Amino acid sequence: MIRDEVHEFVRLGPLPSEADDSEDGDEAFDELERALHAIDKPVTDDEARLLLGCFGDDNCWGLAWTLLHLVESAPSPPVTSEPPDGSNVWIRRLWTRYRNSPRP
Repeated sequence: MIRDEVHEFVRLGPLPSEADDSEDGDEAFDELERALHAIDKPVTDDEARLLLGCFGDDNCWGLAWTLLHLVESAPSPPVTSEPPDGSNVWIRRLWTRYRNSPRP
């Protein structure tokens, strides 16, 4: 099951670039920030997989880290195999964090 808050955030995404300093970019950022913070942890595995498509190309003034931690709150890691070359830096970061984490 995917909650309405997750659907709303995905609809608004992906995260904008820090290079976008337009007024429209500011409004989009504010709306995305509110929507992201409306999603309570933990997310489901299905929600985490859906949220993977919301990462942008950079840090997005810290929102990308918030999204990463939200995705990592899922019961299962969403990225368990090495992404192909050229994959989003945040997907690669999730892979690295999974690869380096202790597992039973």
